[in-house]
Amino acid sequence: MDLSSFFDLVSDSSELFTVQDVALTLVLSFVLSMIIGLTYRATHRSVVYSQSYVQTLVLMGMVVSIVMLIIGSNIARAFALVGALSIVRFRNAIKETRDVGFIFYAMAIGMACGTRFYLLATIATGIISGLVWLMTTTNMFAKDTAPLFLKIRLPGDMPYATLFDSVFEQFVNRHEMVAIETVQAGTLVELAYSVELKRGADPQAFMGALGELNDHNKVVLITGQQEVDL
Repeated sequence: MDLSSFFDLVSDSSELFTVQDVALTLVLSFVLSMIIGLTYRATHRSVVYSQSYVQTLVLMGMVVSIVMLIIGSNIARAFALVGALSIVRFRNAIKETRDVGFIFYAMAIGMACGTRFYLLATIATGIISGLVWLMTTTNMFAKDTAPLFLKIRLPGDMPYATLFDSVFEQFVNRHEMVAIETVQAGTLVELAYSVELKRGADPQAFMGALGELNDHNKVVLITGQQEVDL
């Protein structure tokens, strides 16, 4: 096959898009996905930050844009790609629902770039990123008092059913026992509670009052209950 025949074959197989389309789609999807990644980093508030996750968002936006270019308006290609991608299995669990939202965000922008809705992709990225930043900086939808995670250790022979009721009544709006566990070869019992402190309650005084009742064994009060594995 000579060089002219090769270029004829390539041009026939890519008749739905040009080299300029590919370049513009890749560059724009990369830039917009970078903005998505920077928005995620700037608004991230949980304990664990994953650099590889942000890089995956950028990569995903670019890959989806290319996939959409390949599919074009060809139904056969669409079904072929669905079948090929259905064999992929993801094993990593995503703890934060917010991370799932950013995955769909990057995919949607990649789809817009791949279908050559460049203006839509640019405007949507600016508006969505701005709204995400606004919700984070204004702490939108936050409760007046955040739920806390409380762990209390006490001797195994100490009755605990109503032991802390008086302290909870003084410092806590709501409490719920979520786990009971024996530790140190059964000599101690560890209780786990979800608690919501009253407005203006002093966490240090709360923990001190609990310590008076559990013979000054370990008391742990953790913020960010949704990020704690029981």
